[in-house]
Amino acid sequence: MKVSVVVCTYSMERYESFSETVESVLEQTYEPLEIVIVVDGNEEVFARVQDDFGDIDDVVIHCNDENQGISYSRTKGAEIASGEIVAMIDDDATAEPDWIEKLIQTYEETPEAVAVGGHVVPDWVAQKPDFFPEEFYWLVGCDERGFGEHMEEIRNTYGSNISFKRDIFLEVGGYDTNTGRKGDKHVQAHEAPVCIRIHEQTGKRVIYNKKARVNHKLFEYRTKFDWLVFRSFWQGYSKRVMDLLYPQASDDKNEYLKDLMLVYVVNRLKNLVKEPSMAKAQQLIAIFVFTAAVGFGYVYGLLTPNLVEKTNA
Repeated sequence: MKVSVVVCTYSMERYESFSETVESVLEQTYEPLEIVIVVDGNEEVFARVQDDFGDIDDVVIHCNDENQGISYSRTKGAEIASGEIVAMIDDDATAEPDWIEKLIQTYEETPEAVAVGGHVVPDWVAQKPDFFPEEFYWLVGCDERGFGEHMEEIRNTYGSNISFKRDIFLEVGGYDTNTGRKGDKHVQAHEAPVCIRIHEQTGKRVIYNKKARVNHKLFEYRTKFDWLVFRSFWQGYSKRVMDLLYPQASDDKNEYLKDLMLVYVVNRLKNLVKEPSMAKAQQLIAIFVFTAAVGFGYVYGLLTPNLVEKTNA
């Protein structure tokens, strides 16, 4: 079962991290494997990638004519790929050597599987802030507390660690280009729409293999309180966009919100009373602030006229 790993990049500022991503994929224990590198409209980066990786067997390099965004680029990578399975990883992440081996093991043991994702572990390049609660690791693209059980079927895993049967991924249209990172656009959660469409067509969800691990770098800017509040706001806005485009996607996040307030917050309050500490208090406050910011972002989306048209623009 041949696997194509799609790595998309766009900025010289991220080149060192991107190189480490590609090197981690080159060191995978699984074969046959190819790497499809998609440079999103940056000729300088494209030239550097060709110099560094162009002579390596089973590395395919493509450059978009202009900046098209992560969703377009990943779908383009899947179109170029020759593998039966396409796996996605961010350009600021590194894969464990057996990452692909563990993903493919799941496909082999579960022949009806159409998508398999794995565990995204925070890699604290900067020091982890005391105030940052595990319940909100999803703000930085890492698995949060309560994300899922090993080998459970879930709606989707995060973009740094997800794979699909290529033919099914392309048959449902790949990633929705209305979502995902593109220039100054802040619409998030681009993994959910394609997984929803796959589920509607096949009846299958993403199998979550926690043993397939990817380490997601968290640079200093992602540890700043104001950046995380800003991110929370746009996650709320993105949720409103998702509710309009894919109303069937709202149930999972509503369930998580209920668990957050009725289980995790209650347990944190009990622990704070039992063993008071500044860090515990800060994390509890952060949960309320981030949740409020998500709410404000959602309301902003509600009040934005022609929201879907603006998203499509």
